[in-house]
Amino acid sequence: MMKNELSKKAKQVQEFIMEKGFEFRVVELPDSTRTAQQAAKAVGCDVAQIAKSLVFKDEETHELVLIIASGQNRVSLEKIKSATGKSLVQADGKFVKQKTGFAIGGIPPVGHDEKLTTILDPHLQSFDRIWAAAGTPFAVFELQSSDIEPLTGGAWVELAE
Repeated sequence: MMKNELSKKAKQVQEFIMEKGFEFRVVELPDSTRTAQQAAKAVGCDVAQIAKSLVFKDEETHELVLIIASGQNRVSLEKIKSATGKSLVQADGKFVKQKTGFAIGGIPPVGHDEKLTTILDPHLQSFDRIWAAAGTPFAVFELQSSDIEPLTGGAWVELAE
């Protein structure tokens, strides 16, 4: 059972998706999608098909960097540093919300208040369909894995531990 009217943040993600020319539908679910495991259970897919959005901060520039990783993978900051030269540290929740407009637990891959450098996990390409957060801990959207790159402008970087 889904709500008919999207919440403000989910609607913001839906509008961004449509403005980019995609037709993915944001849905809000009764069950939490805050973690990759919860999201997979709520939508009925494998945890690896969840495109989890993690926000880090560049140690030198303090620029936020969005990492979209397969739900089963742990991110290796060492691999990202060797591939991009960026030395990343975890960004705190208040800073993330201030810069993206979204709270941790519902951060979407798109629609942020500020444009973020985005790094994509190549493991997501092994699935035809993936699911991503859509602005709240209950909102998600399904997309083809091949659409995540043009949707986000992200770069594929081997990042799994």
